[in-house]
Amino acid sequence: MPELKAIIFDVDGTLAETERDGHRLAFNRAFTERDLNWNWSVSLYGQLLAVAGGKERIQFYLQKYRPNFTPPNDLQPFVSELHRLKTHYYRQLLSQGEIPLRPGVKRLLIEARRGGIRLAIATTSALPNAMALLEKHLDPDWFEVLAAGDIVAHKKPASDVYRYVLEELGIPPQNCLVIEDSLAGLQAATGAGIATIITVNDYTRSLDFSGAKLVIDSLGEPDRPFQVLSGDVGEATHFDLNLARQLLATG
Repeated sequence: MPELKAIIFDVDGTLAETERDGHRLAFNRAFTERDLNWNWSVSLYGQLLAVAGGKERIQFYLQKYRPNFTPPNDLQPFVSELHRLKTHYYRQLLSQGEIPLRPGVKRLLIEARRGGIRLAIATTSALPNAMALLEKHLDPDWFEVLAAGDIVAHKKPASDVYRYVLEELGIPPQNCLVIEDSLAGLQAATGAGIATIITVNDYTRSLDFSGAKLVIDSLGEPDRPFQVLSGDVGEATHFDLNLARQLLATG
């Protein structure tokens, strides 16, 4: 039976509801500051989330929705500057406490640390964005590996970031669990051979997460049970180390 040695967390949508209430709002504020008549609604942003990475998302939006737009300078510097401005507004939202952690996240992290489980981050989000969230609500030092942004050549759904984390931890995939919220994240993690737990959000609830060990609406709390969408949790009402070990043991 494989022993649980590490848990690897995605960030956006997994640790906190950052996509709808954070990144989307920050993008729109950046557009306004640059006098761009663009607005990413809740529904449109849900479609744009199919593209991993903020700069990549802007470029996709231009190609699909603004094909006649001419940037004031070369495209790449324009996109990079817009993304830098968006990051500024995102960190502002975090500092104001507008983006809380999702239920059960801090509880599970504390339990894992006490239980000797190693922790890591694997996200396509830019490192400053990931760090801003960790510094606001947690402690970046809790995580042995912080793999973020462009640290690997190919973003999710490619498995590069998870293979990188495994190599840095020096742990085989069968001794790890991943907690994700998206289809791209599931594909990236399982492509690296790591069992994956999905905590859906408003954008991902209706997706097909076949291949996940468990699909739940959140990690839950003892007084705030999770909802199981797929998988067997026995008598468990929230996600803890006991459940994590049980799921890993099922092969």
